[in-house]
Amino acid sequence: MENRPPKPPSYLAIAIISTILCCLPAGIVSIVYATKVNDAYFNEDYEGAQRASNNAKTWAIVSIVVALAGLIIYIAIFGFAFFAALANS
Repeated sequence: MENRPPKPPSYLAIAIISTILCCLPAGIVSIVYATKVNDAYFNEDYEGAQRASNNAKTWAIVSIVVALAGLIIYIAIFGFAFFAALANS
């Protein structure tokens, strides 16, 4: 039996969640990399599997950060508009 390194995490669950709830384009990239982890690992490309795992995690985080930044900007714009409307009435 050969001595294989442990399989890196695929982060597929967080990739799917970030795609549905956060930022669609970055989430899709995360899903693509997450699906490459198992293929690379079972083809004995351990470095490729680790790279794909790291990329999947990075793009899932990017998706979440972009969604949070968009939400903060949205709240700021409509918050200022709401308070401006209150001040003018």
